[in-house]
Amino acid sequence: HEYTSSATPPMGLIPVVAHAPELHEEGPTRIEPFDLSTDLKVPYVATSPNLLAAFIRVLTGESITSKALATSQAFYVIRGTGSSESEFGVTNWSEGDLFVLPTTQLPITHTATGGDKGGAALYWVSDEPLMRYLGTLPEEQKFEPTMWTKAALLDRVEEIRHTPGATELNRCGVLLGNTACPQTKTLTHVLWSLLNSLAPHSVQRPHRHNSVALDLAVHALPNVYTLMSPSLDAEGNLLNPVRVDWVEGGVFVTPPGWWHSHHNESDQMAWVLPMQDAGLYTYQRTLDIRFVDEEVRNAKGGRIWGSSFALKRKERLESYKDVRANSPDVHTKTPKLQQQDTTETA
Repeated sequence: HEYTSSATPPMGLIPVVAHAPELHEEGPTRIEPFDLSTDLKVPYVATSPNLLAAFIRVLTGESITSKALATSQAFYVIRGTGSSESEFGVTNWSEGDLFVLPTTQLPITHTATGGDKGGAALYWVSDEPLMRYLGTLPEEQKFEPTMWTKAALLDRVEEIRHTPGATELNRCGVLLGNTACPQTKTLTHVLWSLLNSLAPHSVQRPHRHNSVALDLAVHALPNVYTLMSPSLDAEGNLLNPVRVDWVEGGVFVTPPGWWHSHHNESDQMAWVLPMQDAGLYTYQRTLDIRFVDEEVRNAKGGRIWGSSFALKRKERLESYKDVRANSPDVHTKTPKLQQQDTTETA
């Protein structure tokens, strides 16, 4: 292939689309995968190139089994109470809890003991499409089964909300970090999740990242929504944005690299739980998360950074100097950097 015409090949687009809550609120016990394989042009069930999301509906007193060819599986309890039995034992859960399991050899049995709308509902995300794409089998268990209870998550969010400077943060939420992932601070080595709160009559300014987000609207009244666009104008406004309303219990896709802002025009706090493959991207140093205000400042200052990897600018410069000092045959010119550009907000 000729390089310039093939460096960015045409591929199946990741659409902005939603998975309706009615799929887990009505009908018999079943699993409803969020299948976008036709859009992605892959021969296996997938929601994004690396992840598969699904709803699991279980009527009270009934059970259903799930199985995934995956290194990581996450389960968030949308509604109800019950348990999930795997080769690691029995995990009891209730609404608002989240737990993760490593690769499993045997099916997982989910049983509902109660819940509104006839039973319980789980939001299930795994990295099975990544395994299918690579044509490989997960062998090593990379982390231990881990549970985050609703009470623990809400307590941590409240603690963050009252820390000095919290009102200046772009987000007010808690990253779910696994002790097995001390570098990436993520849910698993592949999965990433954040319980994010959005105050009444507020806006969370745009940001973007290279990972795909599969966002579950945990709680939202009408007039809570996300605006998305692949580009910004010179002032940091989204160009021709797509609006996606948060429908409580529903999931929507945020494509990779798209700028997006969250808006709450209601009188109540809104909550969203995005699931991403950002554990993998963070480890590869390719997540490239950017926030609009810093991006606009850089652009107006005549700066375009190739990556937002979280290193201080001074450390980057010193690293570059070290490479040159140890590589006498390097003939490239040292870039001129102004003194005030030696720090960076992570």
